[in-house]
Amino acid sequence: MAESVCPVWVGYFLASPIRKLYQNPGEILKPYLREGMKVIDIGSAMGFFSIPAAKIVGKDGRVICIDLQKKMLERLEKRAVKAKVLNRLELHECTAESLQINRFENQIDFALAFAVLHEMPDLSIVFKEVNAALKIKSKMLIAEPNGHVTEQNFAGTLNAAKKNGFRIIGHPKIGGSKTALLEKAETVN
Repeated sequence: MAESVCPVWVGYFLASPIRKLYQNPGEILKPYLREGMKVIDIGSAMGFFSIPAAKIVGKDGRVICIDLQKKMLERLEKRAVKAKVLNRLELHECTAESLQINRFENQIDFALAFAVLHEMPDLSIVFKEVNAALKIKSKMLIAEPNGHVTEQNFAGTLNAAKKNGFRIIGHPKIGGSKTALLEKAETVN
């Protein structure tokens, strides 16, 4: 989906336990997830957020891990086996043009897009597809890295979200990130 996709080797750094010191995935996700939820993790890479999400949603929950790169998903699968949560994950390879999540229409309780939207050339498609997958009033957390994304670019991201059926309900504090908590509106403007 991107003009500059994160290389697989960088995925090892993104999944590093050291990262938890300033971006703890369990603490970030805990306010939004509960047992039994169905979650999508857009740009899941090697599962820094997917694996903790799978632990939170429990045996009756599901985390759909979406990534453009098959090698990222293969590494995620190995890490999920080790963490004993593979049965709670669904590994989903998307294309450069689409997340290809239309089979999840009105089924998803929560969506996460962490440090990935800046890699996507057409945010309208992403937000439109995620909006269709989410249940009414479900939430989406977006976070973009301060070092890669300017205030102006982030404002453009938020405008794309609003144009595709989301409203901004908050800006959670997450280290090193520009954030927004979005909610699927009942109707698209």
